[in-house]
Order: sequence, then structure tokens, then C-alpha cells
Amino acid sequence: MKAILISPEEQSIEAIDISGREEIAKLIGYDTLESDAIGKSGDRLFFDEECFLRGTAGRFQIDSIIPVSGKGVIVGTTDGGETLKDVATDIDELRQRIKYL
Repeated sequence: MKAILISPEEQSIEAIDISGREEIAKLIGYDTLESDAIGKSGDRLFFDEECFLRGTAGRFQIDSIIPVSGKGVIVGTTDGGETLKDVATDIDELRQRIKYL
């Protein structure tokens, strides 16, 4: 499914294809996944729940959600975040909404 990878150390945003939650964890680098809704389309930002405890390099913030340290993956969801689907967020629009800290 279509997703977006955010790499704050490189300050890059790229469209990617993933197969599921296991691949999200692999991309982020940790199994302790947490997510926050970004917008009303069902898209969620997945990130390492313990990112600040680990001291992961690079930080970013989308809109007014809490800042994230380390990589993040945005993917579409349904069923309250249980089922993954293609991301709806436009990558160019996301570039306007993200701040690197």
C-alpha cells in the first residue's frame, strides 16, 4: 500500500510502498509503534513510542501534533486505526504542514 516516509535527519519526505505494520516498524527502526491522526481522512503518523527516551536524532512536527524524534511513516487507516490502507495525504501538501526542529 502507498505510504509516506519522513526522515528528519535528511529533512526528506518520500512516497513509498509498504506491506504492513511489520514494515513500518522496520522503516522506523523499532517495534514500539505509536500513532497519531493527521487530518480527517483517516491517515495516521506512525512513530517510535520511545523516541525521546532513546534520544533518536532528528525531530519534526506536523501541524500542531506533538513533535516526533526519528523517522515517521504516514499511512491511511480505517476501523479506528486497525486496518491499513493507501495514504490519502498529498505529499506536496504535507511539505507545507511539516516543520523540522
